[in-house]
Amino acid sequence: MSPDYDRAREIKAFDETKAGVKGLADAGITKIPTFFFQPPDHFDDIDPADARLQIPVIDLRGVDSGGARREEVVGEVIRAAETLGFFQVVNHGIPAAVLDEMLAGVRRFHEEKAEVKREYYSRDSRRKVSFYSNFDLYQAPAANWRDSVFCWMAPEPPEPEELPLACRQITFEYSDHVKRLGNVLFELLSEALGLPSSYLKEMECAKGHALVSNYYPPCPEPHLTLGTSKHSDPDFLTILLQDHVGGLQVLHQQQWVDVPPMAGALVVNIGDLLQLISNDRLKSVEHRVLANNVGPRVSVACFFTMHLYPSSRLYGPIKELLSDESPPLYREILLRDFISYYDSKGLDGQSALSYFKL
Repeated sequence: MSPDYDRAREIKAFDETKAGVKGLADAGITKIPTFFFQPPDHFDDIDPADARLQIPVIDLRGVDSGGARREEVVGEVIRAAETLGFFQVVNHGIPAAVLDEMLAGVRRFHEEKAEVKREYYSRDSRRKVSFYSNFDLYQAPAANWRDSVFCWMAPEPPEPEELPLACRQITFEYSDHVKRLGNVLFELLSEALGLPSSYLKEMECAKGHALVSNYYPPCPEPHLTLGTSKHSDPDFLTILLQDHVGGLQVLHQQQWVDVPPMAGALVVNIGDLLQLISNDRLKSVEHRVLANNVGPRVSVACFFTMHLYPSSRLYGPIKELLSDESPPLYREILLRDFISYYDSKGLDGQSALSYFKL
């Protein structure tokens, strides 16, 4: 690297274009800017994944009927949540047409003319709707090859005119569907922990959610960067809709495991906050997205959390899960304190949970 390279200046110039990574791709670059280069340790020497390692696929058909079928699903959920921290769900109740249109709406917005997208470009975390490239652009050790649209959808949704027209109607429709699915999953997770089915919902784990739509343009040098750096999610639960391109990987026992796209399936993963309140019973697992020279890749993540809303509610390990043999591992926290710490460090490859341990 040239001794007169000014990284901060280059990042600022990129940010001020308000065109994101898509702007670079549209310009036809063949070399990616240096600030996208991942540090060598982000491509650490992790063993290649054993082909026998697979993300579980859980069929939710009949889960509302109760009885043996529900017990069977609860068992599958707890096995996945205690080990891999990830699973896929099918027969989840969201129509395929809604999933397809949500992905299409994301593509429509990100492939709009740059001047249309600039109206939404912002780094103000108080805004309910914003378009940006890398929320941690100025904090992280390296930028990621993706652009995003962030929408706070619950408990107080934005006004329709706050959302881009290209994805407005489907965002509200998809949000309603994924909220209902989230409620079902929180019931199953409550039961899996031996708690009443409404327990996690009564803790307000399902009360708020945000949709983050990610767009990963083709990258001319995918070996030098990542679509999303290694991280765990700072929420209670994440439900991810991904298209057919692939690239999502989960870290399990020092091996990267692919999460292959499955038509009609949704990816579910445990967030940091659920690991904290379950006292490490449920696992929030690190994951990443590879950059690719094909694409674009499109995904929509639904993050269940309430950190944007002022609250004095403290979250700590659930008392019913504690005993002399299982003492609390974490201190009680405010959600806004957790997310402030998470955002301040950016996607640096380190878990935020350790900071809050007793």
